[in-house]
Amino acid sequence: MRESEFLVLGAGAMGSIIAAHLVRAGHEVAVLARGSRAATLAREGITLCGLSEFTVAVRVLGDPAALRHVGTLVLATKTPGTDAALAPLAHLAVDNAFSVQNGVLKDELLGRAFGTAAVLGALADTSGELRPDGAVLFTRNVNILIGELDGRVSERARRLAATLDAAGVRCAAREQILSLEWSKFCGWIGLAALAVSTRTPTWQYLSDPDAARLLIGLVREMGTLAAALGIEITDQAILPVARLCAAGTEEAQAIVHAVGERYRAQAPQHRLSALQDVEAGRALEVHETFGYACERARARQLSLPLLETFRALLAAVDRTGRGVR
Repeated sequence: MRESEFLVLGAGAMGSIIAAHLVRAGHEVAVLARGSRAATLAREGITLCGLSEFTVAVRVLGDPAALRHVGTLVLATKTPGTDAALAPLAHLAVDNAFSVQNGVLKDELLGRAFGTAAVLGALADTSGELRPDGAVLFTRNVNILIGELDGRVSERARRLAATLDAAGVRCAAREQILSLEWSKFCGWIGLAALAVSTRTPTWQYLSDPDAARLLIGLVREMGTLAAALGIEITDQAILPVARLCAAGTEEAQAIVHAVGERYRAQAPQHRLSALQDVEAGRALEVHETFGYACERARARQLSLPLLETFRALLAAVDRTGRGVR
């Protein structure tokens, strides 16, 4: 017998946004959290502000052994330490699992933990920020996309997408989810590199000509990697990466500036999670994203100098910012 309809692993911004909306919509949800965050949620519930403003009580688990079977596991932790976070759940029977983490390594890790058949691909153009007072500022609600790793749109993908969408977190089922995941990954690499380097809200570095040129270069290198892996990239991502890879220099820069203007008008407070992590002294998602891409590129004997440079820069920022030798 299923013991929870949803288990959300991670109670940062994304996990809290998803869990709170599902609870408010009447679904059975358990949140696996640790330390002071777990204590806060158990005592005060989840509070959202910004695009949604409400507080809900939520079932908080400190010990994953309390569950044996869940309908859908939502992986919403930061990428560092994902293997360690999943290890205590090895006993768990999971019908469906998907991750809203950055990068593409997440699908492999979920497959190792619960079997490939349970895993759906997913990507999120949805964001928020965990504030010092424990509330979550919900800043962006564009879409979470879900689909089967073999490219199909299944009934379970449609059902999950409809459930999340009805709860208030925009979501849709899509074909060719790996292509969409990699398209987001290509854009996220550029955004993360410039967010950490400039330490500014998203619209500001997208509006700067030098930052835009660097971002375009990173997106194009990632497009080269995707092509070498036989993965088609599209414009259905946080950036129109296919157009950025195909356009001339001036046109590509105009595209980036136009995206920056949309962020300035619609989400001026938006800061990429990587920038939030730097400012909060949390570990950066370097090795599981930039490092993963560099490893795949080296294996294909591809020279991607901007990607290698920013991997090294962000790794140095991560170590020095946290005092790690």
